[in-house]
Amino acid sequence: MELRPYPRPIPYGRQCIDDADIDLVVETLRSDFVAQGPQVQAFESELCEQTGVKYAVAVSSGTAALHLSCLGLGLGVGDLGLVPGITFAATANCLRYVGADVGFVDVDPLTGLVSAKSFSKRGKAFFPVSYSGAVPDLEGISKAAAGAGAFVIEDAAHSVGATYGSGSKSASCEHTDAAILSFHPVKHVCAGEGGAVLTNDKVLADRVRRLRTHGVEQGERWLYDQTELGFHYRMTDLQAALGRSQLAKLPDFVERRRVLASRYQEAFDEEPFEGRIRTAPIDAGSAVHLFVVHFANEQERAKAYDFFHQHNVRVQVHYLPVYRHRYYGDDGHEAMPGCEAFYATCLSLPLYPALGDEEQEFVIQCLKAFLLENEG
Repeated sequence: MELRPYPRPIPYGRQCIDDADIDLVVETLRSDFVAQGPQVQAFESELCEQTGVKYAVAVSSGTAALHLSCLGLGLGVGDLGLVPGITFAATANCLRYVGADVGFVDVDPLTGLVSAKSFSKRGKAFFPVSYSGAVPDLEGISKAAAGAGAFVIEDAAHSVGATYGSGSKSASCEHTDAAILSFHPVKHVCAGEGGAVLTNDKVLADRVRRLRTHGVEQGERWLYDQTELGFHYRMTDLQAALGRSQLAKLPDFVERRRVLASRYQEAFDEEPFEGRIRTAPIDAGSAVHLFVVHFANEQERAKAYDFFHQHNVRVQVHYLPVYRHRYYGDDGHEAMPGCEAFYATCLSLPLYPALGDEEQEFVIQCLKAFLLENEG
């Protein structure tokens, strides 16, 4: 079947900004605070309401949130943190920032998720990562961590708005010591950039709050005191205003993502997709951050990637196993079968709330055209 390129690029993910978002940012620009002020405090309170966690500390990025979580829990030289091989590099990098060692663990070859069995090594901290909107077995991982005397830090950058198990909320810290969020434009809530550390531990929250501002404690009148070495990891009121407006729409965003994912699933249950591509079952509680399809092998996935891009569909691969990056590969980390199988065949299709029905139909037709062109 002949298919012409779509008239404009269709990205795999993007922000969805409307007039309400713009109005609140403009209102903040006209206020007395544009750096850290009342919008940040309000955003933190609303994050607590949304996730059910006790404390939220807004910071400059998801990476900063990971870094401060490690610092706040006292991780450092001589400690080992266990990270899934399939994740963004920042999940591993945060351990190196504090001088700790990184160990990689395997994932399910279809879902990309870790399980309690993944964390069979002993470590000081476990980093279960949500993938594509789905949350791993945090309750089981928490039990494994308790037996190992390890902290659990949930990387929930893909799953704010998701539920798991018997209805627990992602980032609620019901089974973890801390959770981190990202507010990058392709995530569920866009703040331009930004992140947050969430926890039910007041001591940890207070320390993270101090560390995001150079390690400084405010004293009486003009006095302040730096009590430890911290960083400039603050979020601005402009970012928080956008984040607040976006957060209010999170339920609608997640529902639209689920509708789009269902349309993909229904289409791919029929010929010529059936038997040619595989998809992981979508849990009812998933926040559906990515929609990932798996091809027969790495060569077919590479051909599909090129075919989509030739037709203006900007699909992406999430992710090259972190231990394959030259920075980590030089340390001799071993390849893992689940991670390798996942990476070799995965491809992320466009999925975001503003994706139109016509655009999604083109993506489906594009995949259909590729499969028909490459039969046998």
